[in-house]
Amino acid sequence: MDDIRKMIHWLGHASFRLELPSGIMVYLDPYLLTAESKKADVILITHGHFDHFSLADIAKIIKKETMVFGPESLSGKILGGFTGLKPGDKAEFRGIVINAVPAYNIGKPFHPRASGNLGYVVDTGDLRVYHAGDTDFIPEMEDIKADVALFPIGGTYTMDAVDACRAALALKPRAAVPMHYGSVVGSKDEAVRFKNLCNVCEMLILPQEE
Repeated sequence: MDDIRKMIHWLGHASFRLELPSGIMVYLDPYLLTAESKKADVILITHGHFDHFSLADIAKIIKKETMVFGPESLSGKILGGFTGLKPGDKAEFRGIVINAVPAYNIGKPFHPRASGNLGYVVDTGDLRVYHAGDTDFIPEMEDIKADVALFPIGGTYTMDAVDACRAALALKPRAAVPMHYGSVVGSKDEAVRFKNLCNVCEMLILPQEE
């Protein structure tokens, strides 16, 4: 799992940076970044809530050539290279394939399916990384193929540790990483609970990068 730890950097909450072997930098839901953060080649936004879509944080990492992808509802809110996606869409960037997948709540009002919120599967050709977004355990997860899955476990607005374990059992990735805790909602105790509940794959609680 050393290759995964070197490539996937947890920046807190639901924010990650993928440092691909090709040198491409992919950010997912950048939030509360430092001013010295590495510049992005690709930025993926799951939905428009403040802790996932932060213009201030995007400004810290964007450059002229950066491509930004997000749900169609964000069209017009980002200047420059923004591409709106809906669940089921695909995009390509310098050899990587970005698959937009559904992310929504069942029986909760926070992330309705009709909003078109997204998760992503980033496919490098050698590795498929799934960022689930803000979601419950939903039927569409049964069809997702991923080597590494980043699951929200904080509860309230997303899955809790139990439902995230159900998702891991459905996907059977090589490794699962808890997220969406330690900031807005959820604690590290939930991340540890998730790790202890699941034995279907390698469970990685990543340190938060400063």
